[in-house]
Amino acid sequence: MAANDLIREAVRAGAVKGWDGFVWMMKIVVPVSLLTTLLDRSGWLARIDFLLQPAMGLLSLPPEAALPLLIGMLANIYGGIAAMVVLPLTLAQMTLIAIFLLTAHNLIQEGIIQAKSGLHPLKATLFRISAATATVLCVAPFLDGGSAPAGLAADAAEAVRPWGAVLQGWAGTTLRLAVKIFFIIFVIMILMEILKRTGWVHAIVKICAPFLRLMGLAPKVGLLWMTAVIFGLAYGGAVIVEETRNGDLSRAELETLHLSIGINHSMVEDPILFMALGLSAFWLYIPRLIMAIVTVRLLNLWFRLTGPKQPAAATPASR
Repeated sequence: MAANDLIREAVRAGAVKGWDGFVWMMKIVVPVSLLTTLLDRSGWLARIDFLLQPAMGLLSLPPEAALPLLIGMLANIYGGIAAMVVLPLTLAQMTLIAIFLLTAHNLIQEGIIQAKSGLHPLKATLFRISAATATVLCVAPFLDGGSAPAGLAADAAEAVRPWGAVLQGWAGTTLRLAVKIFFIIFVIMILMEILKRTGWVHAIVKICAPFLRLMGLAPKVGLLWMTAVIFGLAYGGAVIVEETRNGDLSRAELETLHLSIGINHSMVEDPILFMALGLSAFWLYIPRLIMAIVTVRLLNLWFRLTGPKQPAAATPASR
């Protein structure tokens, strides 16, 4: 009975947080998507193509993709999605944008969180942008049409559409996105509360111990890694900061943890938001996972070569 009461209370608290989170997201999604639509319809984005083309061309993306990338990096992933869905992009181009933003989003806020829990914010930010760029460069050749101009016929039609029709299209697109976000956020928030209040997170960490070794991480960072993977750096920030303050992690262990979760965090909610747009789960999960494993393994090798004790899986009993 007590367990039922605990879960009932968790569901209630999760629903409240879900509504608060949904309202907060809509305050970002609605104005960002409207601004993007107005900029695209006005032709302003087309006039600065020559400035954006070199950087976007490197990523196999059209110039207009710079807007959702910049918004996502400076604000959060919801703003990036809101900007992306109102632009004439192919599925391949949306996939590349998603891969980039899943690693490099909300850089200011999450950089501060990582700084408070052991990693310099400039290092955290530069690393995440570099990892996102490298992952996109590796994936782009495997996506058909990733570098093709998006919807030329649609662009031409958009240029002559009346403002009323443009705004009507924006409202419909934004409403559909809002409904998807509403249900996703409610489910995720309720799940978060149940995991936290029942203590199931600790059991999941034990089950994931072999996977931590594969990732090149020490078992004692398991709870922090799981917190970031499930709840994200922003949602799980308080837990991450508190645990690192109270823990006995070495500088090397903290650095490998932060570089890993900088690439792989919020692995439940954020990819699902992109999958709701029709993007493949394989490209949203596997490339980042491989990048995180390779990065941590290389960092562990660097630590071994330059002197510090190996911080990761080779020292599971070092507590």
